[in-house]
Amino acid sequence: MFPFAKTFSSLRKADLVGLIVICALLAVIMVVLTVTAISWMTANLVNLERSWLDTLVNWLVGAVTGIAGWFMLPPLVILISGIFQEKIIHKVETAFYPDRVRQGEPHFWGDVKHDVGFALWALFLNILILPLYFVGIGFPVSIALNSYLLGREFFEGAAGYHLGKPEARKLAGRNKKAVYGGGFVIAVMTLVPLLNLLMPILATVWMVHVYHGLEGRS
Repeated sequence: MFPFAKTFSSLRKADLVGLIVICALLAVIMVVLTVTAISWMTANLVNLERSWLDTLVNWLVGAVTGIAGWFMLPPLVILISGIFQEKIIHKVETAFYPDRVRQGEPHFWGDVKHDVGFALWALFLNILILPLYFVGIGFPVSIALNSYLLGREFFEGAAGYHLGKPEARKLAGRNKKAVYGGGFVIAVMTLVPLLNLLMPILATVWMVHVYHGLEGRS
């Protein structure tokens, strides 16, 4: 149900190191560009009379934006992983489940429209709960929200690769503990430095093993 060993061994066995590097770079670039853009707009649009106060405000905005960007990583994980999702699934299944590999070459881009839409929705919900951090409940609410979002999205991606999204959703409904428990593990790991850079790959691999574990039991 919680395939820690299989997930991490898949990085080598399924030859995913190259994709890890690409996903990590994309995650860093997206966060840096977002923080830089907001800091630049603040520096150019906010001009206070006292130079020291202006500098202080710019530094504070940069710091807050950086922290917010850190907690925005879960939606970015969804977006980045969608680019390579089918490729990752195909590699893992070829290495671990050769008798269950889907026929036909995987698409490189996957369902981009769905991934972008879901990532924007996840981003909106994460922004919506930001005020809760000021009253001390933002972190647990964020973990609960992203456990649900990430568990559902990555499981439906792995199971839907074979079953289609409607059937994958039904299977998730019958196995909430495995799906949302996995989502909790993924959500927590997105907040761990360095490990979060691997999450676009690890989250997909994790749910591939969860899906095949459920199929094997059934």
